[in-house]
Amino acid sequence: MPRRASTLETVEIYIEILRRIPRHQKITIKELHEQLAEAGFQRDKRTIERHLKELCTHFGIECDDRSKPYGFRWMKDAKGSLLPMLSEQESLLLTLAEDYLRNILPSSLIKSMESFFNQARYELNTEDPTHKNRQWLDKVKVVSETQPLIAPTVDPEVFDAVSNALYNNRLLQVEYQNLKGWTSSATVMPLGLAQQGARLYLVCRYEGFNNERSLALHRIQTAKTSTLTFERPAEFSLAKYDDDGRFGYGEGKKVRLVFKIKKPFGNHLLETKLSENQEVTEVDGWLEVAATVVDTAQLTWWLRGFGTNAVIISKEALNSAHDKE
Repeated sequence: MPRRASTLETVEIYIEILRRIPRHQKITIKELHEQLAEAGFQRDKRTIERHLKELCTHFGIECDDRSKPYGFRWMKDAKGSLLPMLSEQESLLLTLAEDYLRNILPSSLIKSMESFFNQARYELNTEDPTHKNRQWLDKVKVVSETQPLIAPTVDPEVFDAVSNALYNNRLLQVEYQNLKGWTSSATVMPLGLAQQGARLYLVCRYEGFNNERSLALHRIQTAKTSTLTFERPAEFSLAKYDDDGRFGYGEGKKVRLVFKIKKPFGNHLLETKLSENQEVTEVDGWLEVAATVVDTAQLTWWLRGFGTNAVIISKEALNSAHDKE
C-alpha cells in the first residue's frame, strides 16, 4: 500500500513537470523547483533533475546543455505532452488576466503559474500582428476615472509575506510607517487585500483589538509570516467593509444627502446613480439630487471637486431603521 501511494505521488509530480515544460522558451531546474514548491510539491533539486532525465527519455523534451544553467523545452517536432497545450483563446485570457490578478492573488499561486503566463505571452507575441487574438490586446484597456498615478513601490518580500499569511490564515508581524513617518511594530490578523487605484491595502485586526484597519502595503517596511494560525472572524466581510465606505475614510454611517449641481456637470448622475433610491429633479438649469449614501471623506472631496458648480442643500444622518433609505 505505501508503495502504491509513492507511485501515485511520482505520477502526479511527473504530470506537474510536463505541464510546465514550455514549447518555445526554456525552463531551468531552478525555475521548475521554485514553481513546484509554490504549487505545494516539496522536492529537492536533485529529485527534480532525476525526474526530468527520465521524462526526456520517454517524451520529446530536449535539454540545452550548451551553457549553464541547462534549459529544457519541447522539441520542435514533439507531439506534445499528452496534456492539452494552451489554445489561442486560453493564451489571450491568461495574458489579460495576469495584469489584473497579479496583485490580488497569493504570490505563491502567481509564481506556480509563471510558466503558463510566459507561454501565453509567447504564443500571442509570435502570432501574425494581424491575427484577431493578437490585435485584441490593443483593443481593450481598463482606464482610470481619476488622475492616473504611478503605483508606489511595494517590497516583493513584503507582498509575499502578506499574501501568504492572508491565504493561510496566519498571523503577520509587521513594521509599519504611517503617512507622518512614524514607525511602529505590531502583530496583525490579515483579513483582506484590496486594490484602490494604484495602491494596495491590507485590511487587518491588530492583536488585542476587535476592529479593522487598513494598512497601505507600500508603507509596510517589513513583514514576517508567523507559524501561528487564527480562525477567521465569521462576522467580518470585506464586501461590507467596502460598502461601509471604509476605503473612502468613512465609518459606515449613512446620510440622506441632498445637493444641487449644474446640469452639464451632473448629467452623468442620470446614468450612474449614487444609490438605488436616488431622486433627481431639474430646476432652472440645475439638477437637485437626493440619495442615501455612506458619509465619507471621499464623498466630501468628490463634491468639492465641482467647486461652485455643486452646492449641498442638506445632509441628514440616518440613525434608525425607520429613516428613509
